[in-house]
Formats: sequence, C-alpha cells, structure tokens
Amino acid sequence: MSLEQVFTQLPAPSSHTFPDYSLPQGDPVSPIAVTRAELSQLLDLYETFRAVDPTGWDSNSVLGAATTYMQRTFGLPQYRPDEQLHDDIAAMLNDFSDDLGGRSIGVVDATPDHHWTLYFFLVSCRGYHTAPHIRFDPDEAAVETLYDIYQRVTDQDLYVKHPSSALD
Repeated sequence: MSLEQVFTQLPAPSSHTFPDYSLPQGDPVSPIAVTRAELSQLLDLYETFRAVDPTGWDSNSVLGAATTYMQRTFGLPQYRPDEQLHDDIAAMLNDFSDDLGGRSIGVVDATPDHHWTLYFFLVSCRGYHTAPHIRFDPDEAAVETLYDIYQRVTDQDLYVKHPSSALD
C-alpha cells in the first residue's frame, strides 16, 4: 500500500473525536499484540520523523539567532511545537518496549495517551509528507505498521487495569 492510500484512510483532524475514557475505579487500557519487528519499524520511523525540522529553526541561522535573542532579552523559553510530540512518541515506544520485554511477540497495554499519540504521530507524518517545504519520505512499510497498530488500538475494547473497589 502506498503512503497516499494509508494517509487517506486516516480520519481528518477536524472530524476526529476521541472516545471518552472516563472509566471509574481503574486505569483504562487496550491490550494489543505487537511484534519486535513492528516495534523496530516504529523506532526507525520515529528516528526519521525526529530528524525533520518543520519549523526551520535548525536550518535558518537568522531565525535561530532571533529566537535566541528573544529568549535572552525577554526571558521567554525556547519552545518548539514538535518537541512535546517527540517526547510523547518516545515515551509510548518505551512503554511498548518495556511491555514487550525480550520476546519476539507480546501484548502491550495501550493507554488513552498512547491512542492520542499514535493518532497525532500519523497526522504529523501525513503533514510532513505532504508539505512542499519539508522533505520527509518515510518507509511505506513503517507507516503501514504505524497505521495497523493505530487500528488495533481503536478496534480493541477498553479494560480496566489495576481495578480498585469501593472498599479500598
């Protein structure tokens, strides 16, 4: 499947809504099966994704100098909008890797935060790929794997992990 086919299957951000995860007395999770090969493909895609500079701060020395000047003059923190997404994706991949352990296949617990991260990772990959000023040509198999894992999370029912009772 080509990248365009994968990206057209993804719901539009304006029409997409996340389900309500407010389950009482526990942590909602979606247990999904993930293989070591799929996880390594996601890690490779993440490294490719992380290398992209959508803001141009790294490649434009004038913009970098102006940002540094504003930061020093007004005490504003230098914040890149994509840094939080990078941190969220890294945390999700670490969680999946920890759940998988050393096994070649296993069940990982996808939380609502993981669901949101997978969606924004897919939408950002689509945005980077279609943006004319950004050169982002990810591996098609890795994007398909990301979409498949996203589909597994959305198709799976939620369960309560670490349930607590009224007596606790």
